[in-house]
Amino acid sequence: HVQLVESGGASVQAGGSLTLSCAVSGYTNRRYCMGWFRQMSGKEREGVAAIYTGGGTTYYTDSVKDRFTISRDNTKKMLYLQMNSLKTEDTALYYCTKQEGYGDYDDFAYWGQGTQVTVS
Repeated sequence: HVQLVESGGASVQAGGSLTLSCAVSGYTNRRYCMGWFRQMSGKEREGVAAIYTGGGTTYYTDSVKDRFTISRDNTKKMLYLQMNSLKTEDTALYYCTKQEGYGDYDDFAYWGQGTQVTVS
């Protein structure tokens, strides 16, 4: 039973920084992709960033490149999203997500409940 629990969401001013964390439990495979998605009010959920097991391969949506950094600590079973230079358009519910292995954009099978980020 895979569980993902996000934390770190908050209200911040534009230009500020925030770090989201995600605790992962209940899995046995060792190679898998993890990511962060977000859902803005009235819009579909979109991928923000993804990272492979070793951390050497990462992907970012264009709107967050050079501002957000995804990382993971496999020993602690944690996923992080460092967000800098936050903009009002970053306001959204952020979800931690995991694939079974290394798949495509639509292959994220496990999801957390989300953590709210509000930028004003």
